[in-house]
Amino acid sequence: MSYNIISKTIKLSDGREITIETGKLAKQADGSVVVRMGNTMLLATVVSKVEAMEGVDFLPLSVDYQEKFAASGKIPGGFLKREGRLSDHEILICRLVDRALRPLFPEDYHADTQVNISLISYDEKNVPDSLAALAASSALAVSDIPFNGPISEVRVIWDGEKYIVNPTLDQIPEAKLDLIVAASYENITMVEGEMNEVAEEVMLEALQVAHDAIKIQCEAQKELTKETGKEEKRVYDHEESDPELREKLFEMFYDQLYEVAKQTITNKSERKEAFKAPLEAYLESLPEEHELSEWLIHKYYHEIEKKAARDLVLKNDIRLDGRKPEEIRPIWSETDYLPSPHGSAVFTRGETQSLTTVTLGTKLDEQMVDGAVYSGYNKFILHYNFPGFSTGEVKPNRGPGRREVGHGNLAARSLKKVLPSDDDNPYTIRVVSDILESNGSSSMATVCAGSLAMMDAGIPVKAAVSGIAMGMISDTETGKFAILSDILGDEDHLGDMDFKVTGTEKGITACQMDIKIDGLPYDVLKKALLQAREGRLHILGEMNKTLDKPRPDYKPHAPRSVTIKINKDYIGAVIGPGGKVVQEIQKETGATIIIDEVDDKGIVNIFATDKEAMDQAFARVKAIVTEPEIGEVYDGKVKSIMPFGAFVEFLPGKEGLLHISEIKWERIENMEGVLENGEEIQVKLLDIDKKSGKFRLSRKVLLPRPEKNAENKN
Repeated sequence: MSYNIISKTIKLSDGREITIETGKLAKQADGSVVVRMGNTMLLATVVSKVEAMEGVDFLPLSVDYQEKFAASGKIPGGFLKREGRLSDHEILICRLVDRALRPLFPEDYHADTQVNISLISYDEKNVPDSLAALAASSALAVSDIPFNGPISEVRVIWDGEKYIVNPTLDQIPEAKLDLIVAASYENITMVEGEMNEVAEEVMLEALQVAHDAIKIQCEAQKELTKETGKEEKRVYDHEESDPELREKLFEMFYDQLYEVAKQTITNKSERKEAFKAPLEAYLESLPEEHELSEWLIHKYYHEIEKKAARDLVLKNDIRLDGRKPEEIRPIWSETDYLPSPHGSAVFTRGETQSLTTVTLGTKLDEQMVDGAVYSGYNKFILHYNFPGFSTGEVKPNRGPGRREVGHGNLAARSLKKVLPSDDDNPYTIRVVSDILESNGSSSMATVCAGSLAMMDAGIPVKAAVSGIAMGMISDTETGKFAILSDILGDEDHLGDMDFKVTGTEKGITACQMDIKIDGLPYDVLKKALLQAREGRLHILGEMNKTLDKPRPDYKPHAPRSVTIKINKDYIGAVIGPGGKVVQEIQKETGATIIIDEVDDKGIVNIFATDKEAMDQAFARVKAIVTEPEIGEVYDGKVKSIMPFGAFVEFLPGKEGLLHISEIKWERIENMEGVLENGEEIQVKLLDIDKKSGKFRLSRKVLLPRPEKNAENKN
């Protein structure tokens, strides 16, 4: 069998190469490519039906990214030992690719389309997530599927001095800025990432560096399209239309809907009913048997409603709820709302509300991550829940969808940047945000509520974090645009940009941006960032009125934790033969003790439900690892009695001789009746024999010395 293999090579600025190859694998797909960087390889395929399903007025696009365990020489965990449902990590990469591709398909293309991306080889150096969208777009480039691309994605990091495109795995942990950026040759379309409280100017420069690299990758795909002969795309007709009906409805409804928009109704439900009323009246006025398409009527009516709301902003600087573009909705918040969780907060902004809890756990509660690329443990977990009642809908509760996973990840990225270091935080932290009301920016409400809840729990975070969702409405014909702060759900739907920014007073900690139009000049993006900073600081000021710093202590019912660093030689002594010692301490005190060896040291983590149990367990462990000091006083227990004295255990596993002459000041003839086995007494360590290491104890030096009587004085 002959193969027509075509390959393109992209060179990065540091000399590394990315190759795109087509014509060898998965040839029955509409388009397929293998993208390779080092020994990391991705197979991307795309298939699209020829016809659209009846009544579908959107693009049914599904993007699936999966990391095969065999790619990194691993066997999956679990009973089945095979890849199962996509992990959160894989879902997040699916979303990155989906958000980059979706805006570039033609608006009238409605055929079922599926993009599959598989990691088939991984070299533990070149990270695959920054190559996934390049692979997907390249598969589209060598297909006949209509697509207004190509696009690509790159990761760009900033280490405090320089920017690096598609860094290696070992370069990422030290980054002060870590962004995934998607773009076409002309425009940036999607941004997501996290930062260590960096300034807006740093982020803008990172976007420019990323876009310059993406342009080169787009050029390579254009060449690939030309060489594969896929410049002509398939002809399709997926959308019925009626220009006369559209024009008639526009003349009939535009002025009415503009007047509805001008009423600036603040309640979402009331505003929805006001916009629906003219349409319902029109439909009721139609004869029972008419030839008009109600599907088209609803479609065109929605377009008119959208234009009226957009024009209100561009012409009058007024939004649907009456606010000015930079104005933030009313905010109220409360902490310590729930008595039983270890921390809680309610954050409400307009008609969006999050009830967030914080739970503190032990090392045993850490989340195990078992993946082809990433394996290990996660001690900071954030879950975001979006029930149907938050928007007044009936929706079955079947676990989190991709949206919930994505929103939770953005909030987690925002908050983890202010967590204390592992040395200062022995806890596993779980934050759960339940959205109780939603009208825009629920992920940002999660950030604000999560920040307040962690401070309410007493977690010593470095700073409070707030978040804001920005929007934009623009008119390409007039060049007018408006940047909107704290957008409503309706404004997200009718706008041209959704830009979420989180951060502290010092700078940005995370961002997520989706641009729905062609062309977003950097000066507009800069204006959006600076306006977002003003809004973010305003929200932070409102949060500070409720709680401006972490509580000085954990809640009384929160688990207590203490960490002891010990010489690694004492690890065995704390554990004891077969775990006897540590099990006995846990049984008698009720505490949980976890022992690890890290960097040639023993790390003992003690967790308890109350202070008394903590103190008892701490004292027991401390006693085991404490080095005896000459001159120190100890609480001891008599272990055995001999004719010449007694052996006393003054530290766990350490016994010393209490000679008969050191028991009392008075002379003792024999040991009968003086001490008993098991008796607890205080002793002082007098000396340690340098050769034998034996301990010499005294009790009498701790007792009052008898005064000599007058007769003896004379």
